[in-house]
Amino acid sequence: MTVYPEHVLAQQLSTEITSDDIFAGHSGGKLSVETTAPLDTQRALSIAYTPGVAQVSRAIHADETLADRYTWTSRLVVVVSDGSAVLGLGDIGARASLPVMEGKSALFKNFAGLNSIPLVLATKDPDEIVETLVRLRPSFGAVNLEDISAPRCFEIERRVIEALDCPVMHDDQHGTAIVALAALRGAARVQGREIANLRVVISGSGAAGVACANMLLAAGVADVTVLDSRGIVSTDRGDLGEIKADLAARTNPAGRTGGIVEALNGADVFLGVSAGTVPEEIIATMAPEAIIFAMSNPDPEVHPDIAAEYASIVATGRSDFPNQINNVLAFPGVFKGALDAGARRITEGMKLAAAEAILSILGDELAADKIVPSPLDPRVAPAVAAAVAQAARDEGMTG
Repeated sequence: MTVYPEHVLAQQLSTEITSDDIFAGHSGGKLSVETTAPLDTQRALSIAYTPGVAQVSRAIHADETLADRYTWTSRLVVVVSDGSAVLGLGDIGARASLPVMEGKSALFKNFAGLNSIPLVLATKDPDEIVETLVRLRPSFGAVNLEDISAPRCFEIERRVIEALDCPVMHDDQHGTAIVALAALRGAARVQGREIANLRVVISGSGAAGVACANMLLAAGVADVTVLDSRGIVSTDRGDLGEIKADLAARTNPAGRTGGIVEALNGADVFLGVSAGTVPEEIIATMAPEAIIFAMSNPDPEVHPDIAAEYASIVATGRSDFPNQINNVLAFPGVFKGALDAGARRITEGMKLAAAEAILSILGDELAADKIVPSPLDPRVAPAVAAAVAQAARDEGMTG
C-alpha cells in the first residue's frame, strides 16, 4: 500500500510492475460497501428499510447500547488523517492522502475482518480534528489515526483518547513500536541475549522514534539513546520541546552528548526511523554481534548489504529484504482484539502483549533472517487479537 513519487517507484518496484498497473489498481478506489442481506424482494426491502427499520431505530432510541448489535458501529474502524505526514511524501493534504487511507482500510478488512472507512479532514487544527471526531462518535467503534505530523500527533492522539470512550491509536507511533519490539525480541533470542542488556540507539525523534523509545523502555530496555537532527536528545540541551525534554529525562542514562558518532560507538542496536543516512564507517564502530533495523522507506538509513557486513541481524521496512518490519503485523490484530474485548482504551500492556504475540508465531522458525513473521502470515492477526483481548480483560479495560 506504500505510495512513492515516480522517480522512487522506478528504483524500488519490480520491472514487471508498470505505472499503468499501479494506476489501474487504484482506479475507482480500493473500497466498496456491500450489503449483508439480499434486497431482491419487496419483503426484504421492507425489513432492511422502511417500514421495518423504524422498529430498530425506536429500540436504539430507547436503549443506545443496542446500536452495537443492530448496526456496524461496534466493528467499524475509521482511518483518520489530515494528510500532513503521508509516508515519505510529507504534507500533501487530505485529498492526496486518500489512496493511502483507503489502503489502510483495505488492510483492516483483509487481515482482521474489520469494516473500515477512510476519513480525511481538511484541517490541521487539533481543536477541529478532536471536535470532528467527538461529533462523529456515534458512527464508529474505533479510531486509527494515520499520517499526522509530529509533534501535533502526540497532542491529537492524547486529546482524542481523552474525549472518546473507544479504542484510539496512532499507528505511525504505536504500530511501528510494537513490531520493532517484536523484532528486537526475536533478534535477541536468536543471539541468546536479553533485551534489557542491549544498548539501543534510535535515530529519529518524530512519532515513530518517540513511540519506539517508550515501548522499549516499557519492555525493560535500560539503555536507550535517541537522536534528532541536532544530535543526541540529552538533558543538557536547551532547545528541546516538551516531548523531547520528557524523553531526554528518561533515556540516555550514560549522559552521552554529541551526535551519531558518539551514540553508535559501541552500541548493540541501531533502530532507524528517520529520513537520514548513516555512513558505513560509523556503522563499523558498533559492538560485535550488532543488530541493525534500518526502517526508513524506501531508502534505509544504511543499505542492508552494507549493514550485513557489520551486523549479525539486519531488518528493514522493505519487502525485498529479509526481516521486514511492517505495521500490518500489528494494527489489524490490535484493533480486532480491543473491539472483541469491548475495550475502552488501547493500553501499554495491550501493546506489549501484541509484540509478544507477533513473535510467538515463529516458534522453531525463528532465525537470523526471520525474526518476525511475514506480513502475509495468516496466523498473525488472530494471535495478536487474542493476546490483546486477554490483556484488556486482565487490565479491566472492558465494559
